[in-house]
Amino acid sequence: MEFRKTGWATRLKRFALAVDSWVDAGLWGAARRAGDTYERIRSFTDRLTVSGGQRLAAEFASEGLNVGIVGAFLMLSLAIPSFNEGREEALKNQVFAVTFLDRYGAELGHRGARHDDSLKLDQMPDHLIKAVLATEDRRFYDHFGIDVLGTLRAVTVNARASGVVQGGSSLTQQLAKNLFLTNERSLDRKIKEAFLALWLETRLTKNEILKLYLDRAYMGGGTFGVAAAADYYFGKSVKDVSLAEAAMLAGLFKAPTKYAPHVNLPAARARANDVLNAMVDAGFMTAGQVDSAKRNPATPVDRRRDSSPDYYLDWAFEQVKALADDGKIGSDRVLTVKTPHDPAIQDRADETIESILRQHGPGYRAKQAATAIMDPDGAVRALVGGRDYGASQFNRATASLRQPGSSFKPFVYATALAAGLYKPNTVVTDRPVCIGNWCPNNYGRSYAGSMPLYVALAKSINTIPVQMSIAIGQATGESHVARAARIGRMKIIETSRAMGLNSPLTDTVSLPIGAAEVTVIDMAAGYSVFANGGKRAKPYAAIEIHNSQGEPIYRHDRDEPAPAQALSTQVAQDMNFMLSKVPTEGTGRRAALEGVVTAGKTGTTNGYKDAWYVGYSGNLVGAVWFGNDDSSETANMTGGSLPAMTWKEIMQFAHQGLELKPIPGVAPPDPKTATIARASAPANATVPAAGPGAGHMPRQSFEVLSAVGAMFKTIEPARVAGPRIQVGIREVSATTGETRIR
Repeated sequence: MEFRKTGWATRLKRFALAVDSWVDAGLWGAARRAGDTYERIRSFTDRLTVSGGQRLAAEFASEGLNVGIVGAFLMLSLAIPSFNEGREEALKNQVFAVTFLDRYGAELGHRGARHDDSLKLDQMPDHLIKAVLATEDRRFYDHFGIDVLGTLRAVTVNARASGVVQGGSSLTQQLAKNLFLTNERSLDRKIKEAFLALWLETRLTKNEILKLYLDRAYMGGGTFGVAAAADYYFGKSVKDVSLAEAAMLAGLFKAPTKYAPHVNLPAARARANDVLNAMVDAGFMTAGQVDSAKRNPATPVDRRRDSSPDYYLDWAFEQVKALADDGKIGSDRVLTVKTPHDPAIQDRADETIESILRQHGPGYRAKQAATAIMDPDGAVRALVGGRDYGASQFNRATASLRQPGSSFKPFVYATALAAGLYKPNTVVTDRPVCIGNWCPNNYGRSYAGSMPLYVALAKSINTIPVQMSIAIGQATGESHVARAARIGRMKIIETSRAMGLNSPLTDTVSLPIGAAEVTVIDMAAGYSVFANGGKRAKPYAAIEIHNSQGEPIYRHDRDEPAPAQALSTQVAQDMNFMLSKVPTEGTGRRAALEGVVTAGKTGTTNGYKDAWYVGYSGNLVGAVWFGNDDSSETANMTGGSLPAMTWKEIMQFAHQGLELKPIPGVAPPDPKTATIARASAPANATVPAAGPGAGHMPRQSFEVLSAVGAMFKTIEPARVAGPRIQVGIREVSATTGETRIR
């Protein structure tokens, strides 16, 4: 047994010694081979050893290689984001180009890009192609997307001039910027531009790149591409442009706003002359060939007389983009939109506001006004966002938040009626009421005692809506006055939002008397709920939309949900009964129409900063605001003065020729009341039955009435004579609001 143990131990020792020997031998052999390898490398490198100038050059080359590798990785890291921005999608046209039509199908105006890429490259004039290449990239067909020689030449020229005189970007780089990037001047953008230019060169042929560039470059005047620019500036197809016109178009690529011929014709012609000289320098044409174009420069179409309802178009364009964001019109961005716009009402609204501001604004120290006119279903017929679009493009009808004053009270009354606390004949008492330290006063700083609810609304008593807010809260079981008033105001805000007021509506104790801020178009939409019997009326500008192939892709009556019931039919009828007293017995007498039953409410804010009249008939709804952009005080202007007078002048005209509809809950007008047709459509338009109140009249009759309307427009408004204001062919009393047709 002992012998066996000794034998195993001996064998184990021998095995361990063998392993140790093998490891030692392996390590020694590896060290020897490594030493041999090192010696061979050293021997080889010794032969490469240089000194003097050769060593200096080698050091510079080595460092340059290191910097180049690091720079390449850095540039690639900066360029990677640009390759994640939907390159394939950007090659497709994603720029909105919208043509708007009025309710009769006549062209109303354009917004977005005027774009036309229907022509092939070989259909464009040869002299246009040469003009573009001579000025933008003479070596376009010779480089790989980045013109190294052109860049070095530009750097040299700019260094000599101590400024940027010549651009170094190739045409492909410019296209990459137009398609994928912004105009930001930064190294990051230039790196992305270079990489994307290389990508375009590998993805497209030279002719495809040139065609894209000619189609997508901005050319001024809202136009994109040479085809749209030729039509806009010269009124012709790009196929027919002369050499002089082609030179002027090619000159736009450098600075379209600066050289647009409708903005600065002398600058545009000087730039065109530079283009012609560049064509000669590039060898594309001879001096004799361009001489005629120099002596006979291009003359663009006169665009100074172009007029369009710009405030309306701006708002309508935003509506279309919102539909696109909601995925309701597909991916096409070249659209034709039929709107409910009524050019006759628009013209009358523009003329009335300007005339009243010019003739009577100085006396009231009022400089601005806005209005929105719509059908009771929300179809916007006319929009005035200010007195002069050229001076200010800010749309006061859709974007300006102003306090509505007493014109907000109908929302309070509607909330109280919906809660079942009041009826139109409920007797209320005008008396002092306070919430904490705040105690509202009436316009005359007195109290009228007891009266029916409809009288309180007609006379615009301030304490009643405050009492209503408290009563609404107390109906929930809250006895504390301040807390009850707060609960009541929350209910009022809830009702107001349901009726279409989209502004924040800040909760303050004075909210029931109109301290929260609203927009003109929202007020018109809110009152539309009364006019249509209780349904919410979201303002809209698109009746129908067609894509670039002329196919209908959207219809408002088909693709929008049915309007929600914001108020019960009974509450809407009760409100209409009460509001119909305002123009006959209350503060809105100057807004009363001849032969048309209407309803509405005036509004005046503290310090007379804002004055409103919002009213409606069974056919149309309109909101009018007067005031100043800086919220400065007017000279005691109330909603019953200029706003009511303006509303009457616009609406009296707008109702001519309409089949009058009753207001729900209000006695209909006398069926024997005579109405006359008005020229709402241009002479060359057809008149479909588009929406409520659309007229039916032979084209010949429209032509006659349009001619008469044009004659009336030539009559200049008279100056203020005593207390009367003449607007168009009507004369309005500044004291009584009485209208007389001259």
